[in-house]
Amino acid sequence: MSTTAKTGQASAALSGAGEANTPRDIEDVQGRADPRRLAIDKVGICDIRHPVSIAQRVGGHQSTVATFGMYVNLPHEFKGTHMSRFVEILNAHEHQITLDSFKLMLTEMTDRLESRNGHIEMTFPYFVDKYAPVTGEKGVMDYEVGFIGDRVGDVSTLHVEVKVPVTTLCPCSKDISDYGAHNQRSLVSIRVRADAFFWAEELIDIAESEGSCELYGVLKRIDEKAVTERAYENPKFVEDVVRDIATRLNEDDRFRSYRVASENYESIHNHSAYAMIEHDKDAPQA
Repeated sequence: MSTTAKTGQASAALSGAGEANTPRDIEDVQGRADPRRLAIDKVGICDIRHPVSIAQRVGGHQSTVATFGMYVNLPHEFKGTHMSRFVEILNAHEHQITLDSFKLMLTEMTDRLESRNGHIEMTFPYFVDKYAPVTGEKGVMDYEVGFIGDRVGDVSTLHVEVKVPVTTLCPCSKDISDYGAHNQRSLVSIRVRADAFFWAEELIDIAESEGSCELYGVLKRIDEKAVTERAYENPKFVEDVVRDIATRLNEDDRFRSYRVASENYESIHNHSAYAMIEHDKDAPQA
């Protein structure tokens, strides 16, 4: 048999196989009934990275890479969910992500997966230009920003979270020492639910202003002297940090609920110090 004839037979065989396996002929295994009668609270995809574009307070948009988790509830009668639909929804919103488009994505997900409840979370590095306090030398700081959305029935709730590194200096160490005081890098987390528009940079500003001193990407010697002395003159316990941030959020009516936490990576202890305040302004008061 000639090579041409063999190729023709192979093509025909492949063609026939394709005709026999059209989408309508392939069983939807996920749609089978499940006899165990156990509903699943969250099922979906996690740790999927995707390019996104985020609006900046200074104008324009910043391209970054976000890590997503997308989940829905699964009623007890279904064996599984359709994982590919999560990625299809994500692909449709890959460009400019705003709180409004994030909320729309949450609604589309629960509708397409025919679920009552849904949850989407995305975290991404966000970069901000910062200038040294004395020389004005330009550097770049990166922060972790997150959008968290939950949908129950027809009600969607969205939160924004930032994680901001700062310097804290121990008031006790300063008070009891003849000279010097120990300080450390601290990680401040702020998660808020808001009724009005705000920039993620506003939360970053609040966190940085309530540490002993903020961090910078580039510091010359004269800048290092300035930030060291600023921290020394502004000592704060981890409790002070969360209380001062909570006070700022309580004074801003845009933020309806919040959770503020700070972890101090202690420089003279083999443990971290931690404090957290959580408050919902709209919850019934006891």
